[in-house]
Amino acid sequence: MALLTWSKRYSVGVDAWDQEHSILFGILNDFHSSMLKGQAQAVAGLLLNKLMDYTRQHFSTEERMMTEAHHPRLDHHRALHHELTAQVVEFTGRYKHGDQSMYLPLRKFMRDWLDNHVLKEDRECAAWLNQHGIH
Repeated sequence: MALLTWSKRYSVGVDAWDQEHSILFGILNDFHSSMLKGQAQAVAGLLLNKLMDYTRQHFSTEERMMTEAHHPRLDHHRALHHELTAQVVEFTGRYKHGDQSMYLPLRKFMRDWLDNHVLKEDRECAAWLNQHGIH
């Protein structure tokens, strides 16, 4: 059972971003599924690494497109990305130190991030890009 299902509701109108967001949803749902099966500890390290790598790739895509389009809120959006990345790094550190209490907060963080950041911040940025011919 998926925790958060990708749908058109989450589309921001920039195809590359939507494709990458759907992959991030998959990572969240893989982690959620492993928790339901009692396998969070066994897969958390792999999923955290996957999340970190893909997050960096995705943020790079967003920031590159915003830079190319001279988006006026690039610095603000980049700062949000740094905050999100720092939180993933913190969860990774907690995992490496054997903190098993981090699984539920990690799942909540990922869900909130995808639900809030995509629907609010990314959608606002994408609307500006759409107005400037980027879809």
